[in-house]
Amino acid sequence: MKAVAAMFGVLGILFFLAYFGVVIVKGIQFDRGCEGYLKRAADANTVQMAKEQLAIAISYADEHNLTKGFTSVIYTTPDEDVGFWYNNLKASHAELSAVTEDTSQLEKTNILMKLRETLLDDGEKGTDVTIPSGISVFPNNMAYGIWGIFSGILALFGGLGLFIVMND
Repeated sequence: MKAVAAMFGVLGILFFLAYFGVVIVKGIQFDRGCEGYLKRAADANTVQMAKEQLAIAISYADEHNLTKGFTSVIYTTPDEDVGFWYNNLKASHAELSAVTEDTSQLEKTNILMKLRETLLDDGEKGTDVTIPSGISVFPNNMAYGIWGIFSGILALFGGLGLFIVMND
């Protein structure tokens, strides 16, 4: 019986660690494929550079079906609206594409400033890229939420079981 309890405890903890590992990897993949390019577009000094970086982020969003829906599971809030976020990126790209050689330097600077304000927010820890929370696991937020809760419960009871077995 002790062996079964110990095995259950170890498996519960491993399942919990696997959840966090996958969520971290998904976050890194989103950062490398989209969020990092949004930051670079916001930091760009020329319209062409901003347009190129924003195009990469939009391409990632298209490839990963990050074009509509909400990242929330139980109730929706405006800050979790993937469709608004995506359409905002597309509108910003269209505005950058409308710039010609005849566009004045002042207009170009204003467009870049507007883009920066669109892509970045001032957060508690400084400047953050504006993205819906939970987008790195979208559209599977429900599945990841269930996995996280289930694995957390398993880890809790598994850890408790290991504690009891080791102190028995």
